[in-house]
Amino acid sequence: MACGDCVGITDATMAETGDYIGVESGDAHAASTAPRSRRAHQWRLLRDPYAWTALGVAGAACVFSFGLVYVGYFLHVLRTAARAPSLPAGGGCLLVFGKHAPGGRIDGDFRLRLGRAAEVWRLQPARPLLLLGGGFDEGDSEAELARRGLLEAGVSPQATILLEPESRDTLQNLRNARELLRDHPHAGPVVLLSSRYHLARCALFARWLGYEHELCAAEPRLPWRPDTLWAIACESAWVCWVDVGTRWARLVGLRGMIARVS
Repeated sequence: MACGDCVGITDATMAETGDYIGVESGDAHAASTAPRSRRAHQWRLLRDPYAWTALGVAGAACVFSFGLVYVGYFLHVLRTAARAPSLPAGGGCLLVFGKHAPGGRIDGDFRLRLGRAAEVWRLQPARPLLLLGGGFDEGDSEAELARRGLLEAGVSPQATILLEPESRDTLQNLRNARELLRDHPHAGPVVLLSSRYHLARCALFARWLGYEHELCAAEPRLPWRPDTLWAIACESAWVCWVDVGTRWARLVGLRGMIARVS
């Protein structure tokens, strides 16, 4: 899954489901109590006091720096998006981030991710694939939709394909994947495959969770279009929010908040 689900940001960014740092409980009970409705999930995020604390701290940092803090994050997200390779160097497990697919309809970004995953697999068929993403309301999970899409793209039914169908956002994607990978040993760094605008967030959370990783972009190159730049601008706000908030939590010793991103 990829970038945040917040009302009124952007379709591309919303479809990744929201990574507010205050929402992630990290306990085994979280998946069973996760709201099935997309709207309920958004409201749950917006009610969390840690999320608002992090937003206040990040907002203050941006205001008192005259916007330079946000500009720094924007350049980081843009640079990550532009420089990420479209083929991985190593042969580690390929983690493919899903994307919100209402009614089971896969959009262009999701389809590009699956196409790239199929290409990477064809170059090294022994590579295991871990498909990430739950779902809302009734219907198949993003992981299951990805599995079907990969089989349609020519990936063999005998390929090693693991599903993580419970998570609601990028941080949960990676946390749940970490548990699955403990039961499925693999060689080398994992490969994080997603849309270019989403990769900076994936890398940030992977570092928090202790992953050795490399990035792989779904698109062959960064499309310099207004909608892509808007998605990057929104992603930059998300990354600024969660990173500045988490840095502040570590500085002042907010253990509950820190536990949610570890």
